[in-house]
Amino acid sequence: MIMEKLALSELLGDLVVYRRLEPCDGRLQGWRGACIPRKTEPAYAQAIVDILGQAQALRSSRPLERLVYIGDTIMNDGQAVRNLTTHLPTRGFIAQERMEEPKRVRREGSLMVANRWSALVDFLSLLRREGFALDQSTAALIDLDKTAFGARGRNDAVIDEARVEAVRRTVEEVLGAEFRGEEFRSVYGELNRPEYHPFTADNQDYLAYICLMISGGVYPFDELLADLEAGRLRSFAQFIEACSQRPIGEGLLSIHREVYANFRAGDPTPFKSFRYREYEETVARMDRLPADADVDSLLAEEIVLTREVVDAGRFLAERGVLLFGLTDKPDEASLPRPELRRKGYLPLHRVRVKVVGESIYEDLARFG
Repeated sequence: MIMEKLALSELLGDLVVYRRLEPCDGRLQGWRGACIPRKTEPAYAQAIVDILGQAQALRSSRPLERLVYIGDTIMNDGQAVRNLTTHLPTRGFIAQERMEEPKRVRREGSLMVANRWSALVDFLSLLRREGFALDQSTAALIDLDKTAFGARGRNDAVIDEARVEAVRRTVEEVLGAEFRGEEFRSVYGELNRPEYHPFTADNQDYLAYICLMISGGVYPFDELLADLEAGRLRSFAQFIEACSQRPIGEGLLSIHREVYANFRAGDPTPFKSFRYREYEETVARMDRLPADADVDSLLAEEIVLTREVVDAGRFLAERGVLLFGLTDKPDEASLPRPELRRKGYLPLHRVRVKVVGESIYEDLARFG
């Protein structure tokens, strides 16, 4: 393990999009449709290809001919790769570190799936052997959340901790003395499991609102579980409509109105006050420990950049590949609101943080 400090913008510049698909680089035009697509949808791939084409035109007269994608989830990132392949030849690398297991690398169509982030060496070596050029006609898409930042299986728990604390702070502020922390964490932990995704849509805004309504007594937890089991409640849309028909205390009512109005308007990030706190909690976990902190402490307490991803990015950039960062993380949880910006707060990709992981640059250079 070796460490340095780096802002992701030192690799990517502002060639970054968060959930709203609005490039941080003001020279580029992002998504202009009414409903913002999510990463797994074909429209998302079309939007990314369009933005990449604009970015490529700023630096070269050569069109993009192929894409490389580095991510951490087979479901979301893997589907994004498959959708991108309908536009340009695309190869994807998906990793989740499991150091307790022997190293495994397997091929799934256009994906390489690995249980080591260091297997990026295997991935890029394979591309070279297959004649998949890494040059000025290639763009590399790097997922930010739990890939570049907080590598899944190694450092991602700190990202989750920031989100949970943001939900807890939001609920506690609204409920005051009525807030019961252990009960809240139990409810949140239960509903954050994959078996509840059909109900929560794996949307943390929805989950935060659900926990708030449960903690505030609007929709008791036992009743919720019974309604889910009986099929009387199937979706978040049903839940928020049911809450709107129930008595809601004055403190909760302002939150309900915020989420309800944004949800009805089709906003994928309806609980904005929670997401603003998530940004604060995330930044608070960046570069918080001294430079001489041990690696285990850093991985447990700080959000750090993934050395292997940084090395791969540098290697690709040196060969002319266009680097581009993307994430489904909401803009509200990634960019400072105006009052924080005036105090010097920065977008997440511009915050300098420690880089932790296994250096793979020399291994990459040997075949590059």
